[in-house]
Amino acid sequence: MTAAAFKDACHSFAKAAAPYLPIRDDAHYEEALALVESLLKEAEDSPSDPLNAVIDLLTHAIQTYEDQDAELAAFEQRALEQPADLAMLRLLMAQHQLGIADLPEIGSKSMVSRVLSGERSLNKSHIKALSRRFDIDPGLFF
Repeated sequence: MTAAAFKDACHSFAKAAAPYLPIRDDAHYEEALALVESLLKEAEDSPSDPLNAVIDLLTHAIQTYEDQDAELAAFEQRALEQPADLAMLRLLMAQHQLGIADLPEIGSKSMVSRVLSGERSLNKSHIKALSRRFDIDPGLFF
C-alpha cells in the first residue's frame, strides 16, 4: 500500500469512526460497547491483529465517556468501594434477577439480608456453593 492509499484509508476510517471517537451520547456509547464485544469475538489473541488496535481505540473512547458521565462515574466508585464478595453477589443477583429468598446457598432470607447490608460476610462454604450454582471461579469473590 502506498502512503497516499494509506492516507485515503485513514480518512475513510476517521469518517466511519467519527460517532465513536469520541463518544458524545448514550446511543453511541451503547453501540460502542456492542461493537467492542463483537470485535473481541473476531480478533485473534495476538498483538499483530489490527482489530486489536481498533478495540484499543474504542475502549479508550468508552472509558473517556464513562469518566465524564457523572452517573457512570458514581456507579464505578460505589462498585470499587464494595468488598469483592459483596459486589459479586450483587452482580449475580442482578444478572439472574434473584431476591433474598432465592439464595439458599447462603441461608435464610435474614442471613442473605445481613450479608447484603455488610453486617455479615460470605464464608468459604457460601462461596463454594455459589460458585457451583453459577458455574464460576470462586476467586471472583476475592
